[in-house]
Amino acid sequence: MGAADVVPGVSGGTIAFISGIYETLINSINSVNQDAVKLLFRFKFKAFWEHVNGNFLIILLSGIGFSIAAFSRVILYLLDTFPEIVWSFFFGLIVASAAIIIPKVTKWSVGTVLLGILGFAIAYIIAVSGQTQTPESLWFIFLSGAIAICAMILPGISGSFILLLLSKYEYILNAVKQIDVLVIGTFFLGCVTGLLSFSRLLKYLLANFHNAFIALLTGFMIGSLSKVWPWKETLSSVIDRHGKTIPVLQQNISPLRYQDITGRDPMLILSIVAAFVGFALIMGLTRLSDTKDKAVV
Repeated sequence: MGAADVVPGVSGGTIAFISGIYETLINSINSVNQDAVKLLFRFKFKAFWEHVNGNFLIILLSGIGFSIAAFSRVILYLLDTFPEIVWSFFFGLIVASAAIIIPKVTKWSVGTVLLGILGFAIAYIIAVSGQTQTPESLWFIFLSGAIAICAMILPGISGSFILLLLSKYEYILNAVKQIDVLVIGTFFLGCVTGLLSFSRLLKYLLANFHNAFIALLTGFMIGSLSKVWPWKETLSSVIDRHGKTIPVLQQNISPLRYQDITGRDPMLILSIVAAFVGFALIMGLTRLSDTKDKAVV
């Protein structure tokens, strides 16, 4: 799940479902409730640990943390060395994810269509606004964690995809790589808050407004494709505290103009192949998930 959540477009929730632990995960998260708090404050630690399925959660979270720490370095290296190919791979992942989620809307209506358009418009405006930077204040890091973690419990939606939309994907990966305790700790607290606060809300929305909610999410995913377009021209940039050049304003350009403007090889053929590989990966995971679902039934 940790490896999946590092890659935009691949959902940790999907991996949980395929591996057969999804229901246990949701039940364990929802078990952190008032009863659990009462047990904790009464110093009934053993009863508390059993109530929240502590062994399961600690092993799962340890595995997720290990994979994120390991894969963040690999992803950052690839983004620095082969950005066009990596972003193309992400593009294919998100296209496939959107294609899979759309059929989950079992009944289309004027309302669901409008919500889908709204989601598309919001994500697209964010993506094409040109701003590649969002606040690095701790409150925004906390908020990013709270929002992104919710994607983990939704098969088909990636937490890294949310971080991409918030322009905090590479920032968080760099924090993990550099062991920035303050940023990692703030992000983790946001994740915990998001899980405990939003998991019940998400469960309620999916149970009572399933089609509307899925339509909105689908719109977000399609609208965000502009964000991961592999070929961009940097209009302005800044130097961060580590001496690295960070783009502030970018615009999408065609791969044919990319080399003339940036001096870099657009790697068009390899990028197309990477996009198809990303698309096929999601389709394969989905087919495996469907097979698992039928086996359970």
